[in-house]
This record gives sequence, structure tokens and C-alpha cells, in this order.
Amino acid sequence: MAANQPEHIEIVLNGEARAVPGDLSVLGLLNHIGVVPDRVAVELDRSIVRKPDWPNTTIRPGAQVEVVQFVGGG
Repeated sequence: MAANQPEHIEIVLNGEARAVPGDLSVLGLLNHIGVVPDRVAVELDRSIVRKPDWPNTTIRPGAQVEVVQFVGGG
């Protein structure tokens, strides 16, 4: 691993173990996994993270993250 690459950490994302870069915020995680943040809610370790807090909320090793996408219909 190059010195400028972040260390990877293990988290549980929507019930599945996953390795992600160790320096991600909630917003960074959404970008990393390719989720458009407009229509999702994020739960981190069983607590809802408010959207304004996403850029400053760090994902830690072992974090339990649930990303729920809203689906419209009628």
C-alpha cells in the first residue's frame, strides 16, 4: 500500500461486512459506494445521522451502517 493511500477498515454496511477507506465521513461513504445522497437516510450504530452532520461524522472501524433509499410511487 502506498503511503498516501488511506488504511482500509472493516464495517458492516446494510448487514454485510465490507472494507472501506479509513478516512471516510458518512457523505464520503455514500460517494464511495455510489449512492446519490438526495433520497437516502443513514443510520450509524443504531442512530439516525442528520443530513447536515454527514460531512463531519466519521465512519469508525466496526461501524454498523444502514443506508435506506426512499422509493417514490403511486
